[in-house]
Amino acid sequence: MNNPQTIDVLIVGAGPSGSALAIDLVRRGLDVRIVDRSPHAFDGSRAKGIQPRSLELLEDLGALDDVLAGGDLYPKLGLHAGPLSVPWKMFPTKEATPDVPYPNTWLIPQFRTDRALHARLGELGCEVEFDRALTELTQDEDTVTAKVVGADGAEEIVARYAVGADGGSSAVRKQLGIGFAGTTDDADRVLIVDASVSGLTRNRWHMWPGLGGKLIAACPLPGSDMFQWMIRLTPEEEPPQEIGAVIDRIHSHTRNRHIQLHEIHWTSVFRPNIRLAQHYGRGRVFLVGDAAHVHTPAGAQGLNTGMQDGYNLGWKLGQVLAGADPALLDTYEAERQPIAAGVLGLSTEKWGGIAKLDPSSMKRGKDEQQLSLTYYGGPLAPAAGAGSGTLHVGDRAPDARLLGPDGTETRLFDLFKGPHFTAIAYGPGAARDLELLDWPTTGAELKRLTLGSAAGDDLAFSDPRDTLRTAYGLTGDTLLLIRPDGYLGHIATRDFLTTTRAAVRAMAPQTASRAMPQPSGSTARHIR
Repeated sequence: MNNPQTIDVLIVGAGPSGSALAIDLVRRGLDVRIVDRSPHAFDGSRAKGIQPRSLELLEDLGALDDVLAGGDLYPKLGLHAGPLSVPWKMFPTKEATPDVPYPNTWLIPQFRTDRALHARLGELGCEVEFDRALTELTQDEDTVTAKVVGADGAEEIVARYAVGADGGSSAVRKQLGIGFAGTTDDADRVLIVDASVSGLTRNRWHMWPGLGGKLIAACPLPGSDMFQWMIRLTPEEEPPQEIGAVIDRIHSHTRNRHIQLHEIHWTSVFRPNIRLAQHYGRGRVFLVGDAAHVHTPAGAQGLNTGMQDGYNLGWKLGQVLAGADPALLDTYEAERQPIAAGVLGLSTEKWGGIAKLDPSSMKRGKDEQQLSLTYYGGPLAPAAGAGSGTLHVGDRAPDARLLGPDGTETRLFDLFKGPHFTAIAYGPGAARDLELLDWPTTGAELKRLTLGSAAGDDLAFSDPRDTLRTAYGLTGDTLLLIRPDGYLGHIATRDFLTTTRAAVRAMAPQTASRAMPQPSGSTARHIR
C-alpha cells in the first residue's frame, strides 16, 4: 500500500453530479481526485433532458458550449393511435428573456453531457481516473481514508473530505450505513435501447401508448441516426436481447413494419426506484446525485437535481476548507434533501399518469425546469429576512442585461460567472455601506457592483431597460448578496452593513479586511 499525501476532496463517481462538483472544486484551487469504477466514460443516452436551471449552472462551470453543440430542442410528441399520429407539444417553446437566458429544456444524450463535463475538467488540469473501484472507506476527525482497486492494484487515498457520486447502488452510501428509504417495483421494468433506426421520422418523439401502462416510445437523439427506445415490459416478460427480438417486440406493439433497427449501441433495463437517502452525509463524507436520491425517468429530473447537489455542496466545501465554520456543511442536507423529496413526488406523479394514459402527465412546465426552486425558509435563508418586490432570500438570482460605459451589453450572469460571491448595491445608501463591508481574505472572493454611482464614473454600467431593477423588484435602497451557486444569500433594505455582515458570518471564514483599499480577495465594479 502506498504512503499517500492528503488531498482536499476525493469524489467517487464521474457522472454528471460528481463531474460538476469536481469542476467547481478545481476552479477554487483545491486538490481534487475523481475516481470511477467503470472502465471508461458512460456510453448511453439514459438521462437526456437538461433543464433551464442546469443550463445556467453549466454556463457558470464553462461546459455549456459543448452541451449546446451536442443537443437540440425537444421535438413535439407524436402520439400514435392505430394509423393516426397526433402531434402534442410537451414543452412550450419560449423565447429567451433578460432574466431567463435559457428558457427551454435541452435534449442531449447523457454520454455527451458526461464528455462535455470531463472535457471541461481536463481543461482545468484534472482527469477522471476510470477503472478504480472503492472497496473500503474510513474516517476520523480530520481525514477520510479510501481504499480503491484498479488494474494497477490497490491504492489508499487520504482526503480531508470525500463525496459519493456513485449512483443508486452507491458503495459510499453503503460504507456509511445510511438508509435509502423508498420503494423499487421489480414488476415495473423498462428496456432502454439506443439504436440506429430507419423508417421513422426524426421530427417527433414517438409514443405508442397502450392499456394497462403498456408503452413504447422512441426519442430521436440529436446529431445522429439513433433513437432512444423505451419499452415498458410486462411483469413476466424477459427483456429481448438480440436485435431481431427487439425489432419483433417493437413491430408487435407499433404495428409498423417500416421501422428497422440497424445497430444497437447501448441497452439497459431500468426499474423506477423511488428512494431518498435518510441523510446526505456522515462526518466528512457526503452524497450527491443518485447516491442520495433516485427517481422515475418522467420529467427529466434526476440528472439535473444531482448536478445541482454538487453545485450547492462545492462552494460550501471550499469555504470550510478555507476556514469557515464547518456547520456550513450541515446546510447542504438541509437545503437539498427537501428539494429532492419534492422532485421525487413530481416525477412519481408523472410516471403514474403515463400508465393511466393521462395527457397531463406528458405536459412539462415550470415545475420541471427548476427555475423556481428555492432555499427560502432554510438555514441560510430565514423566512423572517427581508425581501424585494419579487424575490426572497434563497431564490434564484435572475439574469439581467446591462450596458457598459462604451455601450457594450453585458449580462449580469457574466459578472456572476466564477467561484466568487457577488454584492449588488442599489442606491447611494447601500453603495456607501457596501464600500465599508469587511470581506474575508481567505475563501471565495467578493465582486462588488453598485447601481446609481456618481455621474461621470468611467466604470459605470447602466440599466437603460430596467432589466435588473424589474427582475429583482428594486424600489428603494437595497443591498443584495449573491451566493456562488447563483442564489440570493441576503437581501437588505435597511441596516445594510449590520444585516449583511450577519449573513456573511454564516457563509465565510472570519478573517476579514476592509473593502477600501480593495483586499486581494475582492474585486469591484460599478453600475449606474
